[in-house]
Amino acid sequence: MAVMAATLPLVTETSGGLRPPLAKPGILDVPTETLRVWLADRGQPPMRVNQIRRQVLANRATTFEEMSDLPKPLRAELAEAFSVFSTRVERHLIASDDTHKLVLRLADDRMIESVLIQDEGRATACISTQVGCGMGCVFCASGLNGVVRNLTSGEIVEQLVRLRNLVEFRIADFGLQIESQKTTGADSVNPQSAIRNPKSEMGRLTHIVVMGMGEPLANLENLLEALAVVGDKNGLGIGARHVTISTVGLPAKIRKLAESGKQYHLAVSLHAPNDELRTRIVPTNEKTGLDAILAAADEFFETTGRQVTYEYVVLGGLNDRPEHARQLAGLLAGRKAHVNLIPWNDVEGLPYRRPQDADLRNLIETLRKAGISVKVRKRKGSEIDAACGQLRRRAEQSSVISHQSSVISHQ
Repeated sequence: MAVMAATLPLVTETSGGLRPPLAKPGILDVPTETLRVWLADRGQPPMRVNQIRRQVLANRATTFEEMSDLPKPLRAELAEAFSVFSTRVERHLIASDDTHKLVLRLADDRMIESVLIQDEGRATACISTQVGCGMGCVFCASGLNGVVRNLTSGEIVEQLVRLRNLVEFRIADFGLQIESQKTTGADSVNPQSAIRNPKSEMGRLTHIVVMGMGEPLANLENLLEALAVVGDKNGLGIGARHVTISTVGLPAKIRKLAESGKQYHLAVSLHAPNDELRTRIVPTNEKTGLDAILAAADEFFETTGRQVTYEYVVLGGLNDRPEHARQLAGLLAGRKAHVNLIPWNDVEGLPYRRPQDADLRNLIETLRKAGISVKVRKRKGSEIDAACGQLRRRAEQSSVISHQSSVISHQ
């Protein structure tokens, strides 16, 4: 996920406290055949399956009662047996640049993050694929506590649906005076009190970046199933060429992704130009190595014809020296590659620092002289802890404190 600056939230929706797991399964996680049988037992035709899913995916229904093309008794039965969403919005933050960040509480009480980035006519969803991460990148807040589990395909789709449902909103549509927590001490403002602009048109997602919590290729099967759902004309209608899948570098899974026959874009999280340094930054590199990762990326390009992007988080004093710039240029020279440089922004509890402007300029100039396409990632959502894993950690810590306080108060 894009590494962004983190300070304090501006607009927040929070429910607080721990909740018991949901008893009802989310409708998007119910297998098609299971739902068809459930409907048949109630005398309903198979076409109801597509009607129900179309209501959630295309018509933005958030309750079964809203599904007006279904018989009223069926809507009531669906509400008793299932939930439209298996996730709950734990926190919803909005930055002044119209970046939205959601912390979603899953049915098993775990939390994940998703981000909506809106810029120059684009609406990009950044989604998670795992609870936590097992890759151990030293600068990433998502993996500080390791990986818990893979997300289901339904949980992945739900993130996209929830973010899509936010696209129509603009910060100007809210009748709120936005003040920072730093100034007021307030931790939340409820967007339910916001005023919707009646003239705003329903928006849609234009792009997906799978760069949130977790290693996407470690959950490739569920991810591909979810992307197939949202890519369908009856889903969210987002074509494969508008989807970027990030990976720390799992060669076998990169090849499997290439063999899927889809035109997804691949982004390899490189972060270092040699194995010794990369193993320090990305511990799993010890088991793979740059040669194997680059060879798999080359095969991906040969199979799909899609240029590979290399993500490089620039850590001041660690991987931004002149020798690193030269090594990176040598590593990628001659490849059909693009480099995204991502200047580090501070994360509480981690010792790294932002690079000096001169060091960043040297990286850019060295790569361009070698004929390599390079861009510095634009900062978005700088006010709302939008770097991967940060807000989730804060939310989890708050929930633990709230729970402990509740226990103490009842003793």
